[in-house]
Amino acid sequence: MEGSASDPQRPQAGEASNVLKEVSKLWWLWLVFGAFWVVVSVVILQFDEASITTTGILIGAMFIGSAIQNFAIASLAESGRWLYGLFGVLFLIAGIVSLISPGNTVAAFADVLGFLFLIVGVFWIIEAFLTREANELWWFGLIGGILMVVLAFWTAGQFFIERAYVLLAFAGIWALMQGVTDFIRAFQIRKLGQL
Repeated sequence: MEGSASDPQRPQAGEASNVLKEVSKLWWLWLVFGAFWVVVSVVILQFDEASITTTGILIGAMFIGSAIQNFAIASLAESGRWLYGLFGVLFLIAGIVSLISPGNTVAAFADVLGFLFLIVGVFWIIEAFLTREANELWWFGLIGGILMVVLAFWTAGQFFIERAYVLLAFAGIWALMQGVTDFIRAFQIRKLGQL
């Protein structure tokens, strides 16, 4: 009988509840990630005449922070683990390259800004649909992802100098959106543990 309680492929209700309670104990981790992203966004958005090197280092730190976050989620996720791991590896590579040559990072970033926004937008859209059943605010990530895809196509048509300024502004906005999303996730995960 498919779907019966004795099906060895399906976890028992008690096991699922225990897993949820264990994961929900780590809800504060998303608060830490969220605070990190908000601080990064404030630093980036406060630049009036930013040092190219400092900006390159911050961009590298953003990618490495995103990689660590994706690896943490991959270790906790039951489904879609490979997707979080793949994006974690991609973010880690981008972060390492950014830190190796921070001065060239901003120039290179401005050249490929549209493509990078496209990657982030697609990731947010996929993540929104993957978490739709467990996340009542999944549409927030979907809207953010769609906006990033639109920005990707708009930014690709800009001149280099304009792209460099757009890069700073949208890197700050990206970090701020990531921080807000992580704060929301923290309280949703905490709520799941209390059910």
